[in-house]
Amino acid sequence: MTPATKSFDVLAAYRQICERVAKAEHAAGRDPGSVTLVGAAKAQPIEGLRQLIDAGLAHVGENYWQDAAAHLPVDPAHRVAWHFIGPIQSNKTAAIAQHFDWVQSLDREKIAQRLSDQRPAGRPALNVLLQVNISQEDSKSGLRPDRVSAFATQVLDKPGLRLRGLMAIPAPGDSDAYPAMAALMNQLRALTPGVDTLSLGMSADLETAIAAGATMVRIGTALFGPRPQPSST
Repeated sequence: MTPATKSFDVLAAYRQICERVAKAEHAAGRDPGSVTLVGAAKAQPIEGLRQLIDAGLAHVGENYWQDAAAHLPVDPAHRVAWHFIGPIQSNKTAAIAQHFDWVQSLDREKIAQRLSDQRPAGRPALNVLLQVNISQEDSKSGLRPDRVSAFATQVLDKPGLRLRGLMAIPAPGDSDAYPAMAALMNQLRALTPGVDTLSLGMSADLETAIAAGATMVRIGTALFGPRPQPSST
């Protein structure tokens, strides 16, 4: 464990992030508590995650199944909602369908079908967000904006899934991405009025995202501290 990880106060960071979210809600004329904080726990020590859950963090995001498998045991009573927020490999869909409450990174029909088919009987439909490559970057996953409506129609036909909205990771400096995502949400609501979630914004841009209508923000190192460096031995 690095010295930075040892000294980082996750509870103080949690309070600061909650304050930023509350101030952004107020500045945007939003109701208090209208924005959900998802703690992005990628490769973080389980001790910090446990502290945050005990302090009230109710939503946890994971980018990779191997990290999630190490973290899930911290929540045996299922006190929090677990979100899968990273790229999805076909051979991981069964585990994700079984253990997660949300998938925020859906952008392929094949994966949508597998998640729907593999959702355990007796569990509620898996909440899903369609990932949009709003800045149209070659290095990022996600749907082109003009593909959102067609893909949403496919997802709506899958009984194991419940379409809740959209997710995006705008490129740094792309100020046009935020109103563009708000417009896409309005289009999606016209198609299916039940959608209610726009996951947009991380530590550097949460205020901009909330002003644009984000209902969910994903916070990683600003909440958990620097990720541990892999051992060199």
